Amino acid sequence: MEPVTLAIPSKGRLKEQVDACFAKAGVALKQIAGARGYRATVEGHPGIDVMLLSSSEIASSLAGGDVHLGITGEDLIREAAPELEGRVALLKPLGFGYADVVVAVPRSWVDVSTMADLDDICAAYAHKHRKRLRIATKYTQLTRAFFAHAGISDYRIVPSAGATEGAPTAGTAEAIVDITTTGATLKANGLKILDDGVILKSQATLAMSLAAEWDTDMRAAAAALVGRFGATLPS
Repeated sequence: MEPVTLAIPSKGRLKEQVDACFAKAGVALKQIAGARGYRATVEGHPGIDVMLLSSSEIASSLAGGDVHLGITGEDLIREAAPELEGRVALLKPLGFGYADVVVAVPRSWVDVSTMADLDDICAAYAHKHRKRLRIATKYTQLTRAFFAHAGISDYRIVPSAGATEGAPTAGTAEAIVDITTTGATLKANGLKILDDGVILKSQATLAMSLAAEWDTDMRAAAAALVGRFGATLPS
């Protein structure tokens, strides 16, 4: 039988939380080649091969069918696979790694508190400057879908490679879409979240790739593992 590949975070706070989640479920991971190894095994589940990847790599690997199971933020999964159907199944939210994907604008925009207000600003900006208002973000797909749903089209996305919340102050964008947990960093950068600007309330999620190769034995091995977390595979 080909092994079922499970991808988990390789470092940081999320890895610590995943390790604690596994321990709580009575699932023991053993990293290969010591603590710096990027492969692991699951005691009692010989059909599972564990890979340690970055959170964003896990999301893209699930969407592309390169791994069978993965634990990462729902925000990253939905960014990698905007249309989940047929590509990724979200099996179980795990109760940690909380973060909201939000639309934030400068607090100095006192008359802007909703997406409708932002639409007005975008239209006025385009009329005045003959160019579209810039939205800095790492979440291109989520932003486009949310703005389309809100009926906003007079904007352009500026891909963010660094600290997105600093873009308005730096003059590289007028507003942003980013993740936040407490809102403190946004506030420190002179930003506010729009009243209806929460795109997604995300958390770490156990997910299954529907794009990966599966057979009956692999599904049985995966079902035995995810069952330890109170999850079931889709039929």
